[in-house]
Amino acid sequence: MATITKRDLVVKISNETGMTQQQVFDVVQHFIEEITSNLAKNDEVVLRNFGAFQVRQTKPKVGRNPNKPEAAVPIPARAVVKFKPGKELKERVAKLLPELQS
Repeated sequence: MATITKRDLVVKISNETGMTQQQVFDVVQHFIEEITSNLAKNDEVVLRNFGAFQVRQTKPKVGRNPNKPEAAVPIPARAVVKFKPGKELKERVAKLLPELQS
């Protein structure tokens, strides 16, 4: 299993489209910034056939410090980003299962 970075995506898209790497980087960066700013406004971001990003609030809870398990540590409620994959993404990833068992 490989790790793909933003740089890897920029190079691949640049090679496939003929756009310069700087142009592709600018588009990718604007795309990320737009998603981030919309999530920061508590808007849902839906990318058809890929998935949806949503802001959810976690409940406050009591945790434990692993170094001092007798001490309870209050963990406040907070906003987190959840990703729900789209149908096409789920189907393509589901096909990996036989490969992962090898």
